[in-house]
Amino acid sequence: MRNPTLKSLWAPALLSLAMFAGAAQAAAPLRPPQGYFAAVDKFKTTDKSEGCDATPAPYTGPLQFRSKYEGSDKARATLNVQSEKAFRDTTKDITTLERGTAKRVMQFMRDGRPEQLDCTLNWLVTWARADALMSKDFNHTGKSMRKWALGSMASSYIRLKFSDSHPLAQHQQEAQVIEAWFSKMADQVVSDWDNLPLEKTNNHSYWAAWSVMATSIATNRRDLFDWAVKEYKVGVNQIDADGYLPNELKRQQRALAYHNYALPPLAMIASFAQVNGVDLRQENNGALKRLGDRVLAGVKDPDQFERKNGKEQDMTDLKEDMKFAWLEPFCSLYTCSPEVLEKKHGMQPFKTFRLGGDLTKVYDPSHEKGNKGS
Repeated sequence: MRNPTLKSLWAPALLSLAMFAGAAQAAAPLRPPQGYFAAVDKFKTTDKSEGCDATPAPYTGPLQFRSKYEGSDKARATLNVQSEKAFRDTTKDITTLERGTAKRVMQFMRDGRPEQLDCTLNWLVTWARADALMSKDFNHTGKSMRKWALGSMASSYIRLKFSDSHPLAQHQQEAQVIEAWFSKMADQVVSDWDNLPLEKTNNHSYWAAWSVMATSIATNRRDLFDWAVKEYKVGVNQIDADGYLPNELKRQQRALAYHNYALPPLAMIASFAQVNGVDLRQENNGALKRLGDRVLAGVKDPDQFERKNGKEQDMTDLKEDMKFAWLEPFCSLYTCSPEVLEKKHGMQPFKTFRLGGDLTKVYDPSHEKGNKGS
């Protein structure tokens, strides 16, 4: 016979224990995937100094930039060479900061030269103290640059923050300045991209969510993490039963390229969420897997996309190995076929500054010294 008194005593205790466990998980510090904890390969303390390139001028002006598709129709698929050059010229310092940060961090993690770390932190602190990239005067291309830059910098920075070598231990003041700037910028990115109508939610929103996810890890902000997960769910719930994204199909001859471009931020967000106890792999019946499979099938047979939207596909972008960097997190989330793994290994190492550098070193270090890089 059950003891009702004992049951009544245990029920509140068990409920409290369950609530405590849930709260403890929510309160656990956010972390990146295991590969980001890698120690610096070796510290070099030679007299030879590589020096530090001049810090690019902090961009504090209006984020009003011309689009490389200026003058194109609503498909936004025809390149305007003149406006693209104007865009590259006006955003040069921003891109220099992005590329330089990723490059220096990768060099530091490989060589451990203190001047590489000092240079990186000096660049970031200079921009942070100038309150760069924070203008409220922006157009679509401008707010796009802001989220791309944040994603590049934050995802490079977390390699330093989480490395088992603790390279930031002697740089706490600089770290606080940089993280405060990242945090402030992420709040603005959320404001820029939050709650868009579904017809306007496309790859840009996924890249915004990736920048916020990377920042959430760098700054341990659960609210940013939750927003990135929310935006991920909006994104993958747009993927149809056949693995297509309706808003990217509208890009006519560049539809396949833009399906591929949507994959890096989505795969990275799912990877980062998983190690923090949020499994997004089965969202919308495994939609991310469907999208990846659809793109890989489309690369083999582009006519699939032509039959879908009536346009012969421009394959130019898809000839660059770096464009498939999403395979690293993707194949850590799902079981990739031997054929896909062979394709991945043939393209490694994957190096892309918008995802923070060398993803092969993070996700597949046994193949880090692959045949070629990009």
